[in-house]
Amino acid sequence: MTDAASLARLLIRNVDDVDLTQHVREPLYDSRRARLAAGTAARKLGATVVVTAPGKRAWPYHLHHAEEEMFVILEGSGTLRVAGEMLPLRQGDVVFIPAGKAYPHQVINTSDAPLKYLAISGNEPVEICEYPDSGKFLADAAGEASGSYRVTQRDTGSVDYWDGEP
Repeated sequence: MTDAASLARLLIRNVDDVDLTQHVREPLYDSRRARLAAGTAARKLGATVVVTAPGKRAWPYHLHHAEEEMFVILEGSGTLRVAGEMLPLRQGDVVFIPAGKAYPHQVINTSDAPLKYLAISGNEPVEICEYPDSGKFLADAAGEASGSYRVTQRDTGSVDYWDGEP
């Protein structure tokens, strides 16, 4: 039987107790973040606590083909860039982003104070992300039996299915 302390380590994370890692790419991106589900019992759910600096973003404008996302605004305010619109965000807001081309999205800290939020998603074993601003896509597949595959490249057009095959 598992003792209470071991069970707590497996099931509970506190967003104020995790070590945040700085991610900076000037001029637009500056955030501190930590993946919360790593080391827990979670297998199909992921969560990241994100603290974005004033005037900055954590990730490029993107969309997911497989994963839904949810953002819970814990502190501060900002803007949700989604589907070509700019929507205000404030503490207490919960944002739901379905998978698919209709909802490219990005959280931007448009305030003069840090913006802290939870980014929650399903951990789909296969995902395609598109980045409309840069014309890139990410193909990501992770599986225990097959290993993993991850590639990011520009969408320069398709080739024939048989291209390069004998």
